[in-house]
Amino acid sequence: MSTISTTPRASVRHASAAARPAPRKSRDTQRKKAANVVFAILAIIVFVASVFPVYWMINTSFLPTSLIRGTDLHFFPTPDVFTLKNYESAITDDSRAPFMPAMGNSLAVTFFTLVIAMILGFLASLAVTRFRFKGRRAFIIAVLVVQMIPGEAMMISIFRIIDGWQMLNTIIGLGIVYVSGVLPFTIWTLRGFVNGVPAELEEAAMIDGCSRGRAFWKITFPLLAPGLVATGVFAFIQAWNEFVMALIIMSRPESMTLPVWLRTYQQATQATNWGALMAGAVLIAIPVVVFFLIVQGRMTGGLVSGAVKG
Repeated sequence: MSTISTTPRASVRHASAAARPAPRKSRDTQRKKAANVVFAILAIIVFVASVFPVYWMINTSFLPTSLIRGTDLHFFPTPDVFTLKNYESAITDDSRAPFMPAMGNSLAVTFFTLVIAMILGFLASLAVTRFRFKGRRAFIIAVLVVQMIPGEAMMISIFRIIDGWQMLNTIIGLGIVYVSGVLPFTIWTLRGFVNGVPAELEEAAMIDGCSRGRAFWKITFPLLAPGLVATGVFAFIQAWNEFVMALIIMSRPESMTLPVWLRTYQQATQATNWGALMAGAVLIAIPVVVFFLIVQGRMTGGLVSGAVKG
């Protein structure tokens, strides 16, 4: 009798369970999957839109002038049209400013800017973070305000200063201008990295017998290495790609940097050689890509090393 009475109840329970709506968790999971798909599609669109101009620049640099000026689109440099004459023209063309001196000038002024800005910025960030002195807050605000002033607003005054120092068309003169522009950003960025490393780590090392200098180099500096590398990358790119100040200060053909040299392809009396122009743009981008690839591995290694030591 008991078996007969419980069987209808069990069937009712199964029927009610089947009639219940899907759990809320499954609905949230489906919504998250749909949102992930939408974000993935948007990310792909943004990636393609960002990469396509670079691809088109490289593709155009390997095409002959007749195809570049033609109406047909060539998305790939097939073997029958592939050419390196554009690169040869960009490097060896004597009708405009030479390429190799411009490359040397860009490397020299970028290296000068990077070294000086990193040293001064690192010391200044340590001073405003680790020490309390009169005028510290005003200095930090001044650094922030200087970053807000566009460089074009100071072109005339900068030119007159560099001209008064007789440093026009010199690497040092342009390097000083670049350092003054990069230094506020370097100080502000490194200040955040230094502020993120607790000073108690140095104090603990000093209690264990280390001097202040040894505690800094053994404990704090390895933790700051990733920040130094990241800031150095931005300083390198900013100095390498700067155009306006280099155009004003480096006016002689033998003193041009690469961005100013690339401008010589745009002339009012001659047709633009787009193939050589794109080849020159590719040559300018190669050092930046190589530098970033080298530094990227060291940045990752520094982050891991700093996390382990911390």
